[in-house]
Amino acid sequence: MSPQPFWFADALAQEASAALPPLQGEHTADVCIVGGGFTGLWTAIQTRLKRPDWRIVLLEKGRCGGGASGRNGGCMLTWSTKYASLCHYFGEREAAWLLRASEQAVFDIASFCQQHGIDADLRLGGAVYAASNAAQQGRLQPVLQQLEQVGLNRWQALDDPATQARSGSALMRDGAWTDAAGSVHPGKLVRGLLRVARVLGVEVHEHSPVQAVKGSQPVQVSTDQGILHAPRVVLALNAETPALLPQFARHLLLVSSDMIITEPAPAQIAALGLDQGQAVCDLRTFVHYWRSTPDGRLMLGKGGNLLPFGNRLHPAFDAPSRYQPMLHHALRRFFPSLASVPLARSWTGASERSASGLPCFGELPRQRGVYYGFGYSGNGVVQSHLGGQILSSLLLDEDNIWTRSGLAQGPQASFPAEPIRWLGAQLVRGAIRRVEAAEDRNQASRWLDRKLAGLASMAGKADARH
Repeated sequence: MSPQPFWFADALAQEASAALPPLQGEHTADVCIVGGGFTGLWTAIQTRLKRPDWRIVLLEKGRCGGGASGRNGGCMLTWSTKYASLCHYFGEREAAWLLRASEQAVFDIASFCQQHGIDADLRLGGAVYAASNAAQQGRLQPVLQQLEQVGLNRWQALDDPATQARSGSALMRDGAWTDAAGSVHPGKLVRGLLRVARVLGVEVHEHSPVQAVKGSQPVQVSTDQGILHAPRVVLALNAETPALLPQFARHLLLVSSDMIITEPAPAQIAALGLDQGQAVCDLRTFVHYWRSTPDGRLMLGKGGNLLPFGNRLHPAFDAPSRYQPMLHHALRRFFPSLASVPLARSWTGASERSASGLPCFGELPRQRGVYYGFGYSGNGVVQSHLGGQILSSLLLDEDNIWTRSGLAQGPQASFPAEPIRWLGAQLVRGAIRRVEAAEDRNQASRWLDRKLAGLASMAGKADARH
């Protein structure tokens, strides 16, 4: 089975274009953006639209979209269920604004794709969150009640038959649905953004891994074949952040999200009611998530798997999923009618989970003009659109709602130092797995496991729903 993520490989095959040439020699620019994924490309596009006179150069270590942007689940989800965390870190007023902004971003991305001719298989089929076992029932109620009290609830409660109809699985109960969500082919979206950025005049160099970012005013960005001098630099690195910016190592936890996708089975997908493009998640800590494709495939993923020591980019992040048997078992359990449908591919992605469960942006304190963004914590397809607006506003030194946001003030929380971080994460992850396995069997879990598993909730859910 090919190690390349399905979405990225599919997008490249349909595009059938050669890689863009690497940066060679010495150059100057007004802006250098490091990272050719969603965040880097949205930042480049937003900045170029505001300053068409600037020379903007984007550097990508491989092919644009080859990282998290081209290998996530393509579920377009918002921050609505993270309202409590938003309030905790930023207060109720900004939490309300950020929640609404994340919901609006779903529709803004759809409008952008329509306006610029990006065929990204984007379908606004909404999202279903529901319980996949008895222990999960009722877990949505506190946040939905909180949203209702402040006039922010866009979710509709579903009875069990409606939950099963919208989720496609007879296992699901006690669900809720929102229209501000959907699904997208992330590979086609990121490559479409690349095309738009280049049409607008952004200069892009692939196969240009950055070796060092030194100095300020201007900053010197060195690749293996070239040097770029720019007064403004954006580091949109996702899982590469701890390697190039070790000062943020304690604010991040790399963890794999693993996915499988079936061969097309449109008749079965339609019979399950999954042909509208809705995204579906259950309510465990390490969620199961799934969505269909327009040609009748089913993608299913699960987060919270591989935890590398020291946030190193483990080779398994670029290989077929080592958890494929577990994922295939979940597929058969949720969808018995798809048990005989062949799997087309499995893959793995590194999700950079922040200690707060929310992304952070800002300017490096000792390197003026160098900006960063990371920590989407599994919810990045939609939120990276907001990240692009924050980073673009920072680049332009604007005083607006984006630059004044708490998200633009740097990390809000941190993990313990190694080796405590890794050992603690392993301990908590193991407890969560045992608790959730017992819940799936409708059995009581051990008291100690429940206490350890609860530590994940204290730091924010370690989800990987992308």
